[in-house]
This record gives sequence, structure tokens and C-alpha cells, in this order.
Amino acid sequence: MHVLILGASRGIGLEFARQHLAAGDRVIATARDDAGLQRLRDLGAQALRLDVADPASVSGLAWQLDGEQLDLALYVAGVYATADATVPPTRDEFDRVLHANLLGAMQAIPQVAPLVQAAGGRFVFLSSQMAHIAGTGSGFGWLYKASKAALNMAVKAAACDWPGATLVAMSPGWVRTEMGGPGAPLAVEDSVASMRAAIARLTSADTGAFLDHDGTPFDGW
Repeated sequence: MHVLILGASRGIGLEFARQHLAAGDRVIATARDDAGLQRLRDLGAQALRLDVADPASVSGLAWQLDGEQLDLALYVAGVYATADATVPPTRDEFDRVLHANLLGAMQAIPQVAPLVQAAGGRFVFLSSQMAHIAGTGSGFGWLYKASKAALNMAVKAAACDWPGATLVAMSPGWVRTEMGGPGAPLAVEDSVASMRAAIARLTSADTGAFLDHDGTPFDGW
């Protein structure tokens, strides 16, 4: 299987690379700095430099992938913001979060989706259970929540234009990573294993869906 992971320098993205390589898959993975690129090379992945928050960097993705057919593409990159709805975001903070969590994905889709469609593959975007609008019970992290809810809509809309690929948004759960913190209930290895099992079960009927890490659909978005 040919796998592309966008945002794989650490945490969930790096674990996806590790597990897919262990399964014998060919992995192309991106990182934005030298340390991240070296971690990926040490695992055995083909490492590409990419900063999803930089439109100029993302605009060159297609030529780096020229000729590829992708059984699976994963958009893992993302950043967090903690302020609640009593604190208006600054323009810089808004741009930082929306560029990484939404604009980068929207720039990547027209470049990557054709390569996934050519293989009849799957394109999975890591969202968050915090983007579940019907399940929202506080203003905590409202900028992050809004960015991931917007990502879900972008995936749903893009799925209409790439019918030969299966596009879904998926929450990894609350995971013990630098973003999730030490109190999170899920180990990164378990989250990724659960998502990989759910991804393997995806069919074209799932395209456009917003799913939990075990494949359970979120109701009411």
C-alpha cells in the first residue's frame, strides 16, 4: 500500500508512519523542519519538507508527488488554541490556527485527491471530537473547535468533487500527545491502531462522514 502522511514529524503523524512502515507499506511523510525530516528518514519513510501553514510551501506539493498513486492519504497536521469564548482571538492567532487546520487542508485537497482517486483510495483528515457541534458544552478552545468544524465541512464538500476517492474526517480521540497532554486516556499507539482498523473498513458509502477513531459516526455533527 502507498501511504502519504501530511504532518508526521511527531505524535499521531509519526505513529501513523511507524505503524504503516511496520506493516510493509511504502510511506511518504512530511515535516517542516530538519529534526522531523530526520526522524522520518530514520524510520524508513520518504521524507518531504512541507509547512501546511505556509501557502507557498503547500503550493509545491503536487510536483513533489508527481506520478504517485495513493491508496491512503492522511492530513494529520494541526495546531491548538486554548482560549474560551470570553477572549476574542487576535488576528495572528486566528491566522495561525486556521492556516494549519483548514487552509492547508483545502490547498492540499486539489493536489492530493486526484492521486487518491486514481488508486480508488481513501483520504482521511484528522479532526477532533471538539468539532462535534451537537456535543459542544463549553466555550473552551472555541477557535480550535471552529477550525476543525470548518475542516469537517471542507471534507464533506470536497467529497462531492472527488467521487472516486473516499474522503472522511476522523477524530483520533483524546490522545496522550504534546497537544492532548499527559492526562488523556488514549495512548498514541492505541489511537492510531484504532483509526487504522476503522480506515481499513471504509467504503464509498462513508465518504463525507465525520467519524470517531473507532469508525463510529458522530450524530448531529
